[in-house]
Amino acid sequence: MPAECAGWRLDATLAKLYPEHSRSRLQAWLKDGLIRLDGGAAEGKRKVYGGERIDFDVGVAVPPVPTLAEAAEDIPLAVVFEDEQLMVIDKPAGLVVHPGNGQPSGTLLNALLHHAPQLAGIPRAGIVHRLDKDTSGLLVVAKTLTAQTDLVRQMQARSVKRHYLALALGQVERDGTVDAPLGRHAVQRTKMAIVRSGGKEARTHYAVLERFAKATLLECRLETGRTHQIRVHLASIKHPLAGDPAYGKAKSGDARLDAFPRQALHAWRLALRHPVTDAEMAWESPLPADFAQLLDELRRD
Repeated sequence: MPAECAGWRLDATLAKLYPEHSRSRLQAWLKDGLIRLDGGAAEGKRKVYGGERIDFDVGVAVPPVPTLAEAAEDIPLAVVFEDEQLMVIDKPAGLVVHPGNGQPSGTLLNALLHHAPQLAGIPRAGIVHRLDKDTSGLLVVAKTLTAQTDLVRQMQARSVKRHYLALALGQVERDGTVDAPLGRHAVQRTKMAIVRSGGKEARTHYAVLERFAKATLLECRLETGRTHQIRVHLASIKHPLAGDPAYGKAKSGDARLDAFPRQALHAWRLALRHPVTDAEMAWESPLPADFAQLLDELRRD
């Protein structure tokens, strides 16, 4: 332990010495006894004097054996980019990201564990942000603890740029921003809602790309990344997504829009800074076939 750390709390010292790991991860390792000070138990609040020996358990980066819900499964993945630190996946609509109630397997996480078994040693198999089951498009996966910590910090700093194509019902008159906090719906707990008191900050910028008789194609840019953010925000301005089963129940008057089987939302562009090289990187994903076909049909009008 460096002498200049004398008088600091152990958890604060570790966060300073090991910036590649998040503070919460280090605190969890302390709580689990995977970090020792001078060979003995260590509490985060303990003061250090300098000169102590820090021991990390040799298996500190290896979690318990995955449960059945987290077992590797040979599910095809569309890998847009991959190196030793990260992967960018083009997720199809219909693929759930994490196992959960009602979906114990067959998820992106299961597919990742098959594609890169070392991800079993990374929390959440390296997934640092999500897309809804029926939203298609790009998401990034960290392949190392260092990359995961850095990408999470980029998310928190809002420097990761995520752009979506969204087909909203009705005529959106002009570009705009929805700035409204989100939280769990008071009654329907599987849904989100605008919650003025106690909700989490949420901000969506949108720009009109193309207008149709009964719908408007928008580009949405997330400043925050809350659950169902674009879906709730657009519904709040009376322009829900075409095909949205939770927030877009109003009929558009166009059978093609009303019959679209999922929310018309696609994460088409992702930009971030490489966690190791610091290089600025960006990827784009073409519209999936069902979304592109719907737009073609609307354009023929």
